[in-house]
Amino acid sequence: MRHSKIVDLLILKPLSWIYGMVTAVRNKLFDWHIFKQNTFPVPVLVIGNLAVGGTGKTPHTEYIVDLLRKEYHIGVLSRGYRRRTKGFILADKRSTPAAIGDEPYQIYQKYGHDIRVAVCESRAKGIKELLRLDPRINLIVLDDAFQHRYVKPSTSIVLTEWHRPVYNDEMLPLGRLRESVRALLRTDIVIVTKCPTDIRPGDVSIIYDNLKLFPFQRLYFSHYRYGHLVSVFPDEVRYVPGLEWLNPDDAVLVVTGIANPRPLVRYIKGFKAKVNVVRFPDHHNFSRRDFNELAKAFNQLEGTHKYIVTTEKDSVRMANNPYFPPELKTSTFYLPIKVEFMPQKMPQNSNPFDMEIRHILRNFNNPQASQVRK
Repeated sequence: MRHSKIVDLLILKPLSWIYGMVTAVRNKLFDWHIFKQNTFPVPVLVIGNLAVGGTGKTPHTEYIVDLLRKEYHIGVLSRGYRRRTKGFILADKRSTPAAIGDEPYQIYQKYGHDIRVAVCESRAKGIKELLRLDPRINLIVLDDAFQHRYVKPSTSIVLTEWHRPVYNDEMLPLGRLRESVRALLRTDIVIVTKCPTDIRPGDVSIIYDNLKLFPFQRLYFSHYRYGHLVSVFPDEVRYVPGLEWLNPDDAVLVVTGIANPRPLVRYIKGFKAKVNVVRFPDHHNFSRRDFNELAKAFNQLEGTHKYIVTTEKDSVRMANNPYFPPELKTSTFYLPIKVEFMPQKMPQNSNPFDMEIRHILRNFNNPQASQVRK
């Protein structure tokens, strides 16, 4: 809901100033070494953002894990947002989204045979426990931890959305920023995510100019490549449709519980089928009532063929929920996404993203190389 200008000016703007001052003081206490930062004998790669909401942290975390899992023994650590447990938990075959959170569960399901995945509110304690449990770990990846400054990162990556860049935003609660845009000075790499494929050179120049990065900082652009539909309940399905096969007489019910579903909805509407959307809050825990309403909306669809399409993150909460209607299982699919970097938008003489990450990690034990780079 859009706030009135009077509320923005009289209430939210002052609150944003106060919040900004609090975060600025906190950052200064870390910068002045009054608050202690923990360091570790292995490289720690932090992926985060300045704004609340979805900028694509989990897909980019998966990209990095997939890139490096054959070269490093990786430990991925997350807070486990909206989980129903507390403390340190190491993911295993018995883990559920409720126990470790939907995003860590998704990462474990994909890469658990190659990496370790754990959750802990305190990233410092979580890293210590991961290294104790598995001394082979030689790379820590922290998901959504840019503001968790009690751990000193070897490398920080900050994400910002193409359609909602941080320099056009305000501090909470007036805007969506967790801390000031000046915090970008702490990062090594900025990735502009969810970019359109037809970016104009002038648009890229505007972003370069507004971010005001230092020469040692790297800027990359990425976009999503959507895959083929996958059944949320594969044991119930013999036939998986393709969106490109659908015609105007068919119908799709898009169900999302993510911060920004617009790119997904836009993509699905690019096909011929009729599209209806049911939107839930980010990380929503589906209830029996939610699924009853979902079944009602599905039954009211008019179409020769009808399907439910959701996100991969939402699918893990659906698949593990006992209230999901059995009659909908054969019609429910998720649309996987993969991150692709756009090398044609890089400045001249820049390393591709994969090469840059490998270069940084190779120089972890070479302080002289790091100093030269910065």
